[in-house]
Formats: sequence, structure tokens, C-alpha cells
Amino acid sequence: MELKVVCLLTLLGVLFVEPGFGQRGDIDINEWLKDKVEFIKTLEEKLKEVEGRQNGFDALEIKLNATVDEVTRQKAEMDKLKKENEGLQTRLNATEEEVDKLKQNSAKGGPHIAFSASLANFGEIYKGPCTDKALIFKRVFSNTGNGYDPNTGIFTAPVNGLYFLSFSTYGYNTHVMGAILMKNGVSQISTYDDPSTDGSDSSSNAVVLQLDGGDKVYMELWDDGRVFDNMNGHTTFSGFLVFPA
Repeated sequence: MELKVVCLLTLLGVLFVEPGFGQRGDIDINEWLKDKVEFIKTLEEKLKEVEGRQNGFDALEIKLNATVDEVTRQKAEMDKLKKENEGLQTRLNATEEEVDKLKQNSAKGGPHIAFSASLANFGEIYKGPCTDKALIFKRVFSNTGNGYDPNTGIFTAPVNGLYFLSFSTYGYNTHVMGAILMKNGVSQISTYDDPSTDGSDSSSNAVVLQLDGGDKVYMELWDDGRVFDNMNGHTTFSGFLVFPA
């Protein structure tokens, strides 16, 4: 609009300062005015075209600014995600290092000690009542670390540590059914069932014991006790090292 006003004022200035303006015989006033009007219209059209382009430029600038803002926002979001990803990667690396350490410690850790055995290694066996009350579990399922002796029924702890020990017993109603877990000649835990009319009984028990290297653990019958076993493995004795201590 300011450009339009300037152009019109310039034109008026031309009208009033043009040499010889108004002298008779020099020019046809009407024709001259007509030409000037056409010229003004042309200028107005040009001004409208310029204004239209300017509006287009303004709209384009707004869109460009909006695009710049969006790109800036997305870049900030990407930077945030990148930092979060770096944090996750750091934690993942730390976790992997811990897993590797655990694997190495497991591989380098304490000895692997475990055993499991049942009373009968063939046929059927009734044990007790008898003077020698020690139970010798002949059928060995596993004996990692060779702590269990199938000739004596005694487990000797190879190293100091906490050991998980369990046993099960099965018998008939004619005698006391059950057994006692012994450590170095001292009773620890047991199973027990009086003679009854229910035909047969089974029971089990388990414990975690602190054993020093060389400690001996084994099973004994009760006085007047009897247990039964066959290849189904009803009467068993098992244990393993939980961890050295």
C-alpha cells in the first residue's frame, strides 16, 4: 500500500510539473488524461501483483518458520532418545559384565558335590531289625565329587560348606518304620511311624547342615525298626553342596 501511494504521488507530481501543460494547441487534454488513467491502472495492477507476491512470500516464510520449528523439535527429541539409548546401552553392558562375572565365578567356584542313592540295587530288601542299624544305599544314581561311599553308606563332606540332605523311607506295619539322619554319631532329623493296621507307610525329611570337611553323615534304623526297598526306589538318601562356607 505504501508503494501504491508513492507511485500515485509521483504521478501527480508529473502532472503538475510537466513543461507546457495546459497550453492550447500543444496536446489534447482528454487524450492525455486518458493515457494517464490507463497508466495509473497499469501501475495499480502491477502493485496488486507485487502485493500478491509479497503475501505469497509472507505465507511461504510462515511455512518455512513452522518447518524450522518442527525440525528443531524433532532434533531435540532425537537427541533425547539418543541419550536414553546410550543410558540403556550402558546398563546393558553392565548387566552383561555381571553375567560374565557370574559365569566365571561359577566356573571357578567351589567344587561340585552331589549324590543320590537307594537302598536296593536289585530285587527286594527288608532291612532290620538288626544290631548293625546303619543303612547302606547300594544303588547309586549320582556321586559327583565322590563324597558318598556305597560300601559303608556314609557321605563324607569333601569341603566346608552348607549341604542340603534329604531321605525317604518305606516300610510295613509289622515294625517301626523310619530312619535317623546322623552327623558324626549325633542324631539330626528323622522319620518315624509306629506299627499300625494300615498295611504300609512312607515318609521323608530334609535339612540343610553346616558340615566341615571330613564330617560324616549317614542313616540309621530305629531300634526294632525295619524299612523296605526294591527297584522302585522307595528308601533313598541324597544330598548336595549348596555353597562352600
